[in-house]
Amino acid sequence: MGAKIVAVSDSKGGIYSKDGLNVERVAKHKAYTGSVAGFDGSENITNEELLELECDILIPAALENVITKDNADNIRAKIISEGANGPTTPEADKILEEKEVFVVPDILANAGGVVVSYFEWVQDLNRYFWDEDRVNAELEKVLVRSFNEVYKIKEEYDVSSRDAAMILALKRVVKAFELRGLWPQ
Repeated sequence: MGAKIVAVSDSKGGIYSKDGLNVERVAKHKAYTGSVAGFDGSENITNEELLELECDILIPAALENVITKDNADNIRAKIISEGANGPTTPEADKILEEKEVFVVPDILANAGGVVVSYFEWVQDLNRYFWDEDRVNAELEKVLVRSFNEVYKIKEEYDVSSRDAAMILALKRVVKAFELRGLWPQ
């Protein structure tokens, strides 16, 4: 989609190349060696160093609590898209908000798996199965709509993206309760 991947990591360390990494070759290297570390044409870096690289988008996608009050000031990404559950501590959230780093919170950024599981459940109930293109199209609609709703609330209430996502979630729960009552009874 036009992005240049400059760094990746695994449990054994990370690699960096300012010119970009060939992700397919990195994956083959990892399959062969058991780690991304040591990939030709890249520099070995620590996972901590990776978090602080200058980049447009940082995607912490493995562990919780990797962005903390101790390193949030050193984050140089413009956008953080949380692929992991809870990679940013509440204290770090405040620092990132002050630095005007746009955070796509985990509840939104990694919702795809749960949404597709729901699609599978609905398909099973109806004994009608979608092909991959249909699943991806429906998923994109849900995620884009949800992102836009979160962003609108963020702007309307002048809150963080995480708070906006929680506000949206609570509004949806209240609406469901109003429509359905307490269920099951």
